[in-house]
Amino acid sequence: MNTADLGLPVTVPSTALFTDRYELTMLQGALRSGTAARRSVFEVFTRRLPDGRRYGVVGGTGRVLDAVENFRFDTGVLDFLADRRIVDEPTLAWLADFRFRGDIWGYPEGEVYFPGSPIMRVEGTFAEAVLLETVILSILNHDSAVAAAASRMAVAAGGRPLIEMGARRTHELAAVAAARAAYVGGFSSTSDLAAGFRYSIPTVGTSAHAFTLLHDSERDAFTAQVDSLGEGTTLLVDTYDVHEAVKTAVEVAGTGLGAVRIDSGDLLLLAHRVRQQLDELGARDTRIVVTSDLDEYAIASLAAAPVDAYGVGTQLVTGSGHPTCSMVYKLVARADAPGLGEDLRPVAKKSMGGKSSHGGRKWAARRLDAAGVAEAEVVGTGEVPPELAGRQLLVELVRAGEVVAREPLDAARDRHAAARAELPMSATQLSRGEPVLPTEYV
Repeated sequence: MNTADLGLPVTVPSTALFTDRYELTMLQGALRSGTAARRSVFEVFTRRLPDGRRYGVVGGTGRVLDAVENFRFDTGVLDFLADRRIVDEPTLAWLADFRFRGDIWGYPEGEVYFPGSPIMRVEGTFAEAVLLETVILSILNHDSAVAAAASRMAVAAGGRPLIEMGARRTHELAAVAAARAAYVGGFSSTSDLAAGFRYSIPTVGTSAHAFTLLHDSERDAFTAQVDSLGEGTTLLVDTYDVHEAVKTAVEVAGTGLGAVRIDSGDLLLLAHRVRQQLDELGARDTRIVVTSDLDEYAIASLAAAPVDAYGVGTQLVTGSGHPTCSMVYKLVARADAPGLGEDLRPVAKKSMGGKSSHGGRKWAARRLDAAGVAEAEVVGTGEVPPELAGRQLLVELVRAGEVVAREPLDAARDRHAAARAELPMSATQLSRGEPVLPTEYV
């Protein structure tokens, strides 16, 4: 069990200022006008997938739960708001006692989504729900972008292990979140120790070119590494001459050498040459790991190469060209007066330029064809049709302010593999195309 995702071992600090100022000014205005206590429903969705993508992947749900649980205005935060005169005294007094006491439903982490999918639904008073907009969007937009890139790379890898190696290519905290999202999307390990500590993701790593350059010869470097880490280690063989390095590596470690890593050059050509050389030297079980600015297309191009694992950095943690999913957080229903018993009226933005939205508190279900393959994402606001009742996608995440859906990270990882397998085969094509499922509104 992944104990980190159950709330241990790191205490998350207050997330109350992971927000935009206008959320607090809206709160102040609503408190003055008497509308702050109106029951409201906000939904997270995206109007479109990144250009050419066939499906999206929900990432970051577990981190959202942590953020909501820790969205509290402590003394230091309140002092900051007061000193900068960001809100007035009545609003500060209201914030001092703030705890989110509403409900949150959403697609479970690892599930796939499409344009219009109600990925997350936040229900409560306007005051408490509006404050969560930015922190929820910042987590879901980032983590879902990385998870989607990871999923595409996992498909391209065809079952070969993928190592997340992007910590040095992004913000230090984003790196931890990216490693987590990559694991959900199908990566098997990370080089980032903070991610291993926080989320119990397997960590890997041996040496860089600096270690070879430190020593008087490549042989000395390999000998030092094998003496330290054992013959099962992975030796980096492209600092000087790859052919000579592979020969030296097997001489030093023996035919039980765990792996060699290639980090530059023509990876397709080098992989074939290195495999042939290793086999000729008797190191038939020594694996080949390739790195060097890989993305899903480069991985796919190596499908026929004798490569055993891939290490991916920059393209993964930046969403492989799409670092955000363009998710939005919109008010879709609200009451006319305070009170939980008040009826909700649908509300929606009407706008030119493709920024309109669908009002009403929504459900979502995925319809399958006779062969058990997904054929449509069905979104509605009324009664759920009986034939779709067992295929509903939203699950309860928070009830009356209490988190009710924590789960091990492996559960999200397994869920994604199952959800992706249920999609039409064209979903896994890397060529540009439209979303693989249409969204039907009923």
